[in-house]
Amino acid sequence: MKTAWKVAAAAVVVGGGIWAGSLMNLTAEGAGVSTQPGTADDPVVTKSYVDQAIQQAIKGGGTTTAPTTPSTTNPTTPAKNEDNGASADAIEIVEVKPGKILIASAGAEFIVRSGKAVVYSEDTSGVADLTDGKDIGNGGAVANNHLLSFPRAGRGIQVAEGNKYNLTVMVRGGYSVK
Repeated sequence: MKTAWKVAAAAVVVGGGIWAGSLMNLTAEGAGVSTQPGTADDPVVTKSYVDQAIQQAIKGGGTTTAPTTPSTTNPTTPAKNEDNGASADAIEIVEVKPGKILIASAGAEFIVRSGKAVVYSEDTSGVADLTDGKDIGNGGAVANNHLLSFPRAGRGIQVAEGNKYNLTVMVRGGYSVK
């Protein structure tokens, strides 16, 4: 008779465990633990949807808009011609002839694609070469295909002395040629 009680007790314990586990599973499903991907509880988004949402946020297409600050232009270094319809983030290709200086507005970025360029600055400060992570002083050589950042207006690049070929420069931001 002892074995019968042991078997009966074991059956009750196993049955009770299964019953308790099924109750826990029902509770967990209600909490969203075992939701399937692609349902309303856990939607699947595509890369194109994410890209579109990012572009709308960049263009200000979201529900909230960032406050705009008025821009001021220094009359000695006018910004690029805004009549062409290009946005501030658009990249423009500019040819710089020998003897001319490409002056950047504050925040502009240049990449010299062809030609031999040197930094132009009215003071001893230079230009940040973001590719190498260093500053290039006035008169310093600029390597091709390096991203240059101009935090202040009045600095720029020009064709290296003795070079007779034009510079081809990719420009993002305001600039003038003098």
